[in-house]
Amino acid sequence: MELTPGSLLKTINSPDDLKKISPAQLHQVCDELRQYIIDVVSVHGGHFAASLGVVELSVALHYVYNTPYDQLVWDVGHQAYGHKILTGRRDNFHTNRKYNGLSGFPKRSESEYDTFGVGHSSTSISAALGMAMAAKYKQENRKSVAVIGDGAMTAGLAFEAMNHAGVADADMLIVLNDNCMSIDPNVGALKEYLTDITTSPTYNRIKDDVWKALGKLPVGKTFSREMASKLEHSIKGFVNKSSNLFEALKLRYFGPIDGHNITKLVETLKDLKNIPGPKLLHIVTVKGKGYELAEKDQTKWHAPGLFDKVTGEIQKKKFDLPQPPKYQDVFGHTIIELAEKNDKIVGITPAMPSGSSLKLMMDKMPHRAFDVGICEQHAVTLSAGMATQGMKVFCNIYSSFMQRAYDMVVHDVAIQKLPVIFCLDRAGLVGEDGPTHHGCYDIAFMRCIPNLIIAAPMNEGELRNMMYTAQLESTDLPFVIRYPRGEGVMPEWRTAMTEMKIGTGRKLKDGNEIAVLSIGHPGNFATQAIRDVKNDGINAAHYDMRFVKPLDEAMLHEVFSKYNKVITLEDGTVKGGFGSAVLEFMAAHNYSASVQIMGIPDRLVEHGTPKQLYAEIGIDANGIANTIREMMQVKVTKPILMG
Repeated sequence: MELTPGSLLKTINSPDDLKKISPAQLHQVCDELRQYIIDVVSVHGGHFAASLGVVELSVALHYVYNTPYDQLVWDVGHQAYGHKILTGRRDNFHTNRKYNGLSGFPKRSESEYDTFGVGHSSTSISAALGMAMAAKYKQENRKSVAVIGDGAMTAGLAFEAMNHAGVADADMLIVLNDNCMSIDPNVGALKEYLTDITTSPTYNRIKDDVWKALGKLPVGKTFSREMASKLEHSIKGFVNKSSNLFEALKLRYFGPIDGHNITKLVETLKDLKNIPGPKLLHIVTVKGKGYELAEKDQTKWHAPGLFDKVTGEIQKKKFDLPQPPKYQDVFGHTIIELAEKNDKIVGITPAMPSGSSLKLMMDKMPHRAFDVGICEQHAVTLSAGMATQGMKVFCNIYSSFMQRAYDMVVHDVAIQKLPVIFCLDRAGLVGEDGPTHHGCYDIAFMRCIPNLIIAAPMNEGELRNMMYTAQLESTDLPFVIRYPRGEGVMPEWRTAMTEMKIGTGRKLKDGNEIAVLSIGHPGNFATQAIRDVKNDGINAAHYDMRFVKPLDEAMLHEVFSKYNKVITLEDGTVKGGFGSAVLEFMAAHNYSASVQIMGIPDRLVEHGTPKQLYAEIGIDANGIANTIREMMQVKVTKPILMG
């Protein structure tokens, strides 16, 4: 399907071209940009509603500022589609999030207009402040702008950055995109505070009148700019005391203004560009603006997949046979089953109730499941606090997001031996979101921490048994369960839950000469590979280890006593991960064997479908089979795609 941009948009290959457009035509540019995003995403997929909400802002920023010399930093980069289209990537935007195509997020190596790589939230203010301070030091007249959503503003990093920005005396603008949404609706006191500002008619009417009046007052001996500024601040404080939050941090606050009024945005940004120092512009937008269904159900349309742009019907795969559920849904239903029998169980997630499927529990047991906002550090320590009172807390955090709370895992949980249950969703290669979201490192960074139990299920039944075991009173240590994004392998997954002996694996198949030791879901790839090499006369053994920590040492003694060729398999980094743990065991017990560690290589794996990426790094069934053949010195007919 040919996707043709509108008559104005097709002439814009850079912000310089955009600046040639008359102000009166910017409305048309916005309409065409919004329609082009809808056209492309409906056919090729990707994030959707977030970028629709900032179309006017994207146009206004590139129209007013001298990008890329002026530094523009987007927070949570899935709102930057309009930015990408306006900065020379319109004609290959259809490759967005595809294998070897454009990244779904701003990426420094992709364009000089992408000043900072972003995938996780709340980094923009710190990064833009760093750029502004560098410009000041180098005496460059370079502007820095951070665009941050109100959901991302809840994170501690954003407040840390604002606290510094107010005293750094650097020339930067923070644009607060207030739409009451991240992926799910925002939560917390900050949301209520912003609502108070945006719904205070008295404050907004007087603020606008004062701003206009100050622009008209003569500045001279009898009325100085300093006096005008004092008058403005006094009236702001008098009318609405809550407006002092940002200004108490010494950030000049402007707004709120309509983020979909392109004329007002351009005028305001031009004014603010000439005001030195740190300042914040509060704009109010609608996530999904311009596509009615996305405006009405913003969570569903955050990243809907392919859809018919006319009817809004989202395409769903059709299957002849029952399909296995997503691991996240198994978690969501299983925690409810457990909580119905154990009143000490609660669930916590940092702003991912839909993504983690904890929303199922939030809907059924709202007093026992909590979304704490984009605050992974707080989620972990909150869980620890509840654990001190005897609660069994399931803290569900994406693997890559857990990186942000590492100190809390060590200091607040492990050192105190508090039995918090960490369910790390999206472990392994997540696919189209790419390296900012791949869950590569959790095995490596968790297994070096004392007092942790670390497990990974090979299928849905194993996940249920691990969750059941973790919430038992006899389990008195922190328990980490990691599982991948996407479907498992068991259509009939509602199995009876049984206690699992911690630190024990399963021998799935006996063999001769060579053994495969797998951890987690990739064990299913190994099962297929072992069947494939049987045609080559190779009888490989297969062990599902289940636990990275503690390792099943009895099973490892069996393996190294019987097999002189061993393959370890994991969907985590090969540096310091499960394979490394096996090698440490082998060395400690003076075994000698040829060991091949298979996993995510020591490089960044880019975006693509999980199937494409696992094939690229050689840990799909074909790659595993070829590695077995190589170790057994059987001719390999297809190349090994090792990373």
